[in-house]
Amino acid sequence: MLQGFLYEEESAWLFLFVTVLMGGWAGWMAARAVARGWRPFWQCALALLLVAAAVRFIHFALFSGTLVSLHYYAVDAIVVMIIGAAGFRFTRTRQMTSQYRWLYEKTSPLTWRARTPVAEEVR
Repeated sequence: MLQGFLYEEESAWLFLFVTVLMGGWAGWMAARAVARGWRPFWQCALALLLVAAAVRFIHFALFSGTLVSLHYYAVDAIVVMIIGAAGFRFTRTRQMTSQYRWLYEKTSPLTWRARTPVAEEVR
């Protein structure tokens, strides 16, 4: 059903291995590196688009996929962007709550909020 729409290979396992596992890991690590350098997310998005191009090349070089395909590049880019954005946000949340722990507290693995001043907590 999804063959031809999400992936072009005969097996969904190739899509899961190359795009989700390998591309997702590379996207997470690239986003983490951008976040650790305190750079803005738009720089992360550019890096993730390059990772998606590398994923498309792996499909082409190893599994006889189509190299120049806007459709399959978009699918690869969406998967890599979602995983990379989560990696960027996870890293930035950890940075904000550990380096500025007197200002921010973690509310989830991907979010933080401003701490309430001690004087307001007593009321």
